[in-house]
Amino acid sequence: MTSPTESAPVATAAVAVGDESALRRLAARLAAVLPGRSFLTLSGDLGAGKTTFVKALAAAVGIDPTDVTSPTFGLIHVHEPPAAIGGPEASGGPARLVHADMYRLTDPSELPETGWGDAIAGDAWVLVEWPERIVAALPAERIDVAIEITAPTARVLTFTGRGAAAAAIVGRLATG
Repeated sequence: MTSPTESAPVATAAVAVGDESALRRLAARLAAVLPGRSFLTLSGDLGAGKTTFVKALAAAVGIDPTDVTSPTFGLIHVHEPPAAIGGPEASGGPARLVHADMYRLTDPSELPETGWGDAIAGDAWVLVEWPERIVAALPAERIDVAIEITAPTARVLTFTGRGAAAAAIVGRLATG
């Protein structure tokens, strides 16, 4: 991975969602513009909806959302979209969706023990909860997603694209 130094340009978009249905629509919009290799960090309080967001993004590419659970104890879960979707070549989606939860790590030096290198190799959407635990291992080109609880079912998701490609993706979310 590259250094966590932020590269220009940076773009930000905040999107309010009132319920899980709106979150699923937002995730589908994001899935439509994410390239096959993308890195997203997910930040927010416990219960903010980080794993719920991953479930919605997974569902948008045909992965059964009931198969997506918090990887707090397993640290990394890898999901593959069904072949019926046509694969990443047909849909532009990921070859794999990697869902990682770094809450239990204390330092990026622990990553090799988790299978991190193999998990993030190749084309995949990598979604990392608790990224602040591994900040030195985060790529400079990424989308940071901050989830804020605004009401019992409502959230504001703030997307920050770091690097040219990520900023362009966030720009598309902001306009459409």
